[in-house]
Amino acid sequence: MNRQRIEQKHYSSQAGFTLIEIMVVVVIISVLSALVVPKFFGRVDQARQVAAESDIAKISGAFQLYRLDNFSYPNSSEGIDALVTNLGNKSNWAGYLDEAPLDPWDNEYNYRFPGERNPNSFDLWSNGADGAQGGDGVNRDIGNWNE
Repeated sequence: MNRQRIEQKHYSSQAGFTLIEIMVVVVIISVLSALVVPKFFGRVDQARQVAAESDIAKISGAFQLYRLDNFSYPNSSEGIDALVTNLGNKSNWAGYLDEAPLDPWDNEYNYRFPGERNPNSFDLWSNGADGAQGGDGVNRDIGNWNE
């Protein structure tokens, strides 16, 4: 019985992890996160571009409904606001959007009627991550001509 108490005491003083074991685990987690985190953050820009494309498709659908009700698209100066507010006191206006959405980079979407890229329709686009026209990669313009 006495020997059993000694063994229990021996094991209980050995319980837990050593500093070296903890350091090895921390190093392994650091290496794994260094490999995984950049791949995850590389997808953030791609997700924003997809969100902008989705917003443009939704807004384009609202412009199509506006045209069906009012026989023409709003002019460039009315823009997306014509989908949110009855600017011209149109009798067939139906409230197409609750609010004018911002693109994923918190900039306003651009609208032009008649369009330069879609001369028989309208141009609707986001200037991308840099907020300026043109650009490549995450800075590229995303518009209804990309559909």
